[in-house]
Amino acid sequence: MQISHDILLRSYRAMRTIRDFEERLHVEFATGEIPGFVHLYCGEEASAVGICAHLSETDTIASTHRGHGHCIAKGVAVEGMMAEIYGKKSGVCEGKGGSMHIADLSLGMLGANGIVGGGPPLICGAALSHKLLKDGGVAVAFYGDGASNEGTTLESLNLASVWSLPAVFVLEDNGYGEATASSYACAGSQRARAEGFGMPYIECDGTDFFAVHQAAAEAIGHARSGKGPVMMHVHLARWYGHFEGEAASYRRPEDVVRLRAEKDCLKNFREQVASTSMIEAAELDAIDKAVRAEIDQAVSKAKADPMPEAADLLENVYVSY
Repeated sequence: MQISHDILLRSYRAMRTIRDFEERLHVEFATGEIPGFVHLYCGEEASAVGICAHLSETDTIASTHRGHGHCIAKGVAVEGMMAEIYGKKSGVCEGKGGSMHIADLSLGMLGANGIVGGGPPLICGAALSHKLLKDGGVAVAFYGDGASNEGTTLESLNLASVWSLPAVFVLEDNGYGEATASSYACAGSQRARAEGFGMPYIECDGTDFFAVHQAAAEAIGHARSGKGPVMMHVHLARWYGHFEGEAASYRRPEDVVRLRAEKDCLKNFREQVASTSMIEAAELDAIDKAVRAEIDQAVSKAKADPMPEAADLLENVYVSY
């Protein structure tokens, strides 16, 4: 599948933005200034970006507790996200959601979710809306290997097939549900689960942007054409622990070093486009520089912005019809 020069540049910028956003949060969280929990997406960037490259603002996604990458890939503003993580009034959810609950409905981002397996049911509703409105939209649920064992996820797979919904279920399998290996906790195969609910199963290497992009084109094209739901099984690895501050003693340090050296999706992207002369290194270097400046600005602004006031507590809590 031929990918245009502009899409390649936009995709690299999105991946670089996710990487630098997360690496900076890793540093800033250690200062104690960021409230709540933070779960980093470093190492998984190609999955969110390769999939969202096929989506428009009118398509919908639901995320997980590890949601920053999905938000950025869907177009949520970096400054608003950083302010939200710092709990500031200028945050995309006015400081009320924090890291695990960033959402922007105007972009079809239904939200990160602190409930494991909370996204798939939301996507069934969104996909049903797309189907009834006949707007050509697709709904995508990102979930992890831990959530693949939740009843909400399995019920959603069943419902999506029964109703033939335009939904894509993206299993981002990083090998661990918190500290428990998926090889231990997931009985049978994910392929068998998809086939059990009568939907196609597509597997890909989540450290290879081009592999994800190709697989997503097939999956999203299938759903968008009215043929029903699809499961994508994306194999990848997170570089940090389940959440910031944990010891991650269930993994050997040398394994993470190897992952960073051999399975870095940004490094692999640069090597692939260089080998085919699709993009000049100088163009990518310029993006790196611009993204660093953008993240610096976002952090500085978030730290300086005001906190919500007590009077803001009940604003936007209840829907007004």
